[in-house]
Amino acid sequence: MVKRVTRTKASESMAATPRWRRRWGKDAKGRSSWARGRVLASLAVLTSGLMAFHRIVPNTVGHLGSLLEAFLPWLGLAVPVLLVLALLRRSATALVFLLLPAAVWANLFGALLLPGDRGAHDITAVQHNVSDENTAPVGTAEAIIKATPELIALEELTPPASALYERALAPDYPYHAVEGTVGLWSKYPLADVRQLDIKPKGIEEGWSRGLRAAARTPWGEVAVYVAHLPSVRVRLTGFDSGWRDESAGLLGTAIAAEKLDKVILLGDFNSTVDDRGLAPVTSQMNPPARNFAFSWPAVFPVSRIDHIMTRSATVTGVRTLPATGSDHLPIAAGIKLAS
Repeated sequence: MVKRVTRTKASESMAATPRWRRRWGKDAKGRSSWARGRVLASLAVLTSGLMAFHRIVPNTVGHLGSLLEAFLPWLGLAVPVLLVLALLRRSATALVFLLLPAAVWANLFGALLLPGDRGAHDITAVQHNVSDENTAPVGTAEAIIKATPELIALEELTPPASALYERALAPDYPYHAVEGTVGLWSKYPLADVRQLDIKPKGIEEGWSRGLRAAARTPWGEVAVYVAHLPSVRVRLTGFDSGWRDESAGLLGTAIAAEKLDKVILLGDFNSTVDDRGLAPVTSQMNPPARNFAFSWPAVFPVSRIDHIMTRSATVTGVRTLPATGSDHLPIAAGIKLAS
C-alpha cells in the first residue's frame, strides 16, 4: 500500500526558503534577527565610546581613567568577542552595531599595523630598564651595542651591575653619567651633569631616579633627560598611580625650565603616552612616531611603558630590540636633530 504524502503550503514555503534565512529567522519567542541582540549592540556602543572618549572617564575614583588609557588598544579585543556572541545569537542588529567599535579602533590604531617608515634620522637612542634582578648585565650591554646607538639610557642600575655596564660599554661610549639608579652613556661629550629631583613626597631619602646632562652633538648642545617614574599598582581600590603622577609633574616642571632648545627624554614612565597622568610631560614633547613597540613585560609585551620623546627634534620611528635578561624589552628610536 502506497501512502500519499501531502505537502502544505507552509512546508513548501519552508523548503523553498534558503537554510541560512531559516536559521536567521524568528526565534522561539517570535523575534526576528533584527530584534535580537540589543544588549550586544549596547556593549558595542559602550566600547566605541570608551575608546573615542576615554578622556571623559573620571580619574577621581581609583584613577579609572588612567587605568583605561594604559591599556587602551586592547579594548579592540571586545570586537571579536562580541562578533562571536552576535553570530551565536544570530543577531543582525549586533553585527551592524559592531561596525562602530571596529571603525573607531581602526581610526585610532589601525595605521600602527602597517609597515612603518622610520625615515631619515641623525642619531639613534636606546632606552632600557635593565632590571635590578638582571643576571646577565654584560650580555645586556652587548645586545644594546648591536643597535649602534649614540645615546643609551639605563634604569634600575645596582652598584655591582653599574660597574659591569661601565666596563662593557666604555670602548664604544667613552662618556657616561650615573645618578642613583639611572645612567646615560654617550658617544658625545657630556657636560653640566646633575641629578634630577623627581622624588615624590612620602618616598624615603636616597631615592634617586633622574638625571640631566647636556650632550655636545654635531647639531649643537642637546639636553638629555633620563627618568624612571615610580611604579603603579592595580589594587582593590583602583589604579594606584599617585606617586607616579606626582613624579611626572616634577619632571614636567624641570623640562619646562630647561634653557636648551633641543631636549631628548628617555625613561621608564610606567604607563603609555595615552595616560593622562603623564600629561605634564607629554604635553611639552613632540609626540613620538606612533606604533605599538610594546616593551613590557618581556615574556608577553602588552604595553609600551618605556619611552623616547623629544622637544624641538623629531622621533622618526620606534622599535623594540631583542629580549635581554630584563623583564622589559629595550626600545630604540631614530631622532632627527637637524632643523
